[in-house]
Amino acid sequence: MSGAVRLACAHARHHSVRTCLLTLCVSVATLLPIGTQVIFRDFEERLLSRAASTPLLAGAKGSRFDLVMSALYFRRAEIGTIGMGEYEAIATSIVGSAFPMNTRFTARTAPIVATSPDYLEFRGLSVRAGRLPVMLGEAVLGARVAIRLGLSPGDHLYSDQRELFDLVTPAAIRMRIVGVLHEKGTPDDEAVFVDIKTAWVLEGLTHGHADAARAIPDALTLERSAQQVVVSEALVDDNEVTPENVERFHLHADPASLPITAVVVVPSSEKEMSILKARTNAGRSVQMVSPADAVAEMLGYVARVRQLLDGLSVVLLGFAGAMLGLVLTLSVRMREREIQTLSRIGVSRWTIRAMFIWECAGVVLLGVLGAAAVGVVLAVAPPNLVKLL
Repeated sequence: MSGAVRLACAHARHHSVRTCLLTLCVSVATLLPIGTQVIFRDFEERLLSRAASTPLLAGAKGSRFDLVMSALYFRRAEIGTIGMGEYEAIATSIVGSAFPMNTRFTARTAPIVATSPDYLEFRGLSVRAGRLPVMLGEAVLGARVAIRLGLSPGDHLYSDQRELFDLVTPAAIRMRIVGVLHEKGTPDDEAVFVDIKTAWVLEGLTHGHADAARAIPDALTLERSAQQVVVSEALVDDNEVTPENVERFHLHADPASLPITAVVVVPSSEKEMSILKARTNAGRSVQMVSPADAVAEMLGYVARVRQLLDGLSVVLLGFAGAMLGLVLTLSVRMREREIQTLSRIGVSRWTIRAMFIWECAGVVLLGVLGAAAVGVVLAVAPPNLVKLL
C-alpha cells in the first residue's frame, strides 16, 4: 500500500498544474455550501439582533422595509418625513421612551444621524475620546468612521451637498468634531451623530446671518427703515455654528412641522406596544412597525436565495465529481504504457488500482481541507453583508 501512495504522490507532483486545478475545483464546490451557511448565519444574527433591540419604529406611511433599513442600519432610502408634532404626540402618550431621528444627510458618504442624547444611551454608546454634542453644529463620530476619515476631537467635517447645482438647496455646513465613540460592532460605528436640532440647520429651516440692522453692508441692503431692513438674496448664511454666532441662528418653520424620518419607540409593556401600534396605524399619515417582524420577513426572501445557492452547490459538486472522474479515466488511458511496465516488473493489479484511488482521494482530501480552512476563516471573521444593503 505504501508503494501505491508513493507512486500516486509522485505522479501528482509531476503533474502539479493539473493537480492544483482539480483541487481548486473540489474546494470551490465544497466551499459554496459551507460559505453560504456561515455568511448567511452571521447576516441573520446581525440583522435580528439590531431589530430585536428596537421594539417599535414610527415613520411616514410607505415601505416599512425602507423605514427599518433607514432608521436601524442608516441605509439611504427614499422615505417620507413626519413632523415633530407627531413625535410629541407619541412621546406624551406612552409611559416608555421615544427618540426622534433624521437620517437624510451624509458627511463624506457617512450617514449623519440627528437624534437626542437619550438615543446614544439607549444604544449603549459611550464616548472614547472627547464628549457628546451640546451645541448646534457639533458632532461625535462612530469608531469606524473616525478611523476611515482620520478625524479626532477638534477637527472639522463638512456635510455633503445634496443637490450640487440647485441654488435653493442649503449649502453644506462645517461641523466641529467633539468626540469619538467606542466601537460596538454595529451600524453606529459607521455614523456621524449630531443633535436633532442640527438636522434643521442641514434642512435649511434654521440658519444664522449677521444682524441686518448693524452688520450688513449697504451693498446687500435693498431697503432700510426704522421698523425693518430688507436685505438682498445675495446675503450668505453662516455655514458654521460657533459660540460667537450661535445666538444668531433662528428657526423659519412651525416647530410642530420640523421634519424627522423616524421615531424609535420603547414602550413600557407588551400591552402598551400593541395598543400604540394599532392606534397609530389606524391614522393616515404615520405608520408604526415592529423591526423584528419586518426583518424576519426580509430574511424569508434571503432564505430563498440561500436555497438557490444550495441547489447550485449540489450542481457544482456534481460537475466537480464528473470532472474528476473524466480526468481519472483519461489518465488511465494515457498511462497504459506505464501500467504495462508496472505489470511486467511485478506490480499487482490491486496496487495499480490503489495508486489511482489514492491520487483521486488525495485531490478530494486537499480540496475539502482547503474549503474547511476558508470556512473557519469566514466563521471567525465573517464579512459584514449588512453594509451591502
